[in-house]
Amino acid sequence: MTGIHVLGFPLIDTVIIVVMYVVGAAMLIGLWRLLRGPTLPDRILALDTLNVTAIAELMLLGMHLRSAVYFEAALIIAMLGFVGTVVLSKYVIRRDIVE
Repeated sequence: MTGIHVLGFPLIDTVIIVVMYVVGAAMLIGLWRLLRGPTLPDRILALDTLNVTAIAELMLLGMHLRSAVYFEAALIIAMLGFVGTVVLSKYVIRRDIVE
């Protein structure tokens, strides 16, 4: 038996599962702010937070399942999320997306 075990499972697997629940709770809080946000910048920030937490959740899932596919999906979500945040921020500032 190598490594530290908690409840019969390796410590790293237990920690990853616990952190997945914590990130899931953060996603629920971000969703609440997205739906309830009083202003448009609050909602954009909540959307960006949901983007980051979704990336974190996919990375953790990939670590838990030991699959590289989830890392690639997280990279695609990161690129699309960045573009989406920039477009929404530009819309808030100028009220026009295309220059």
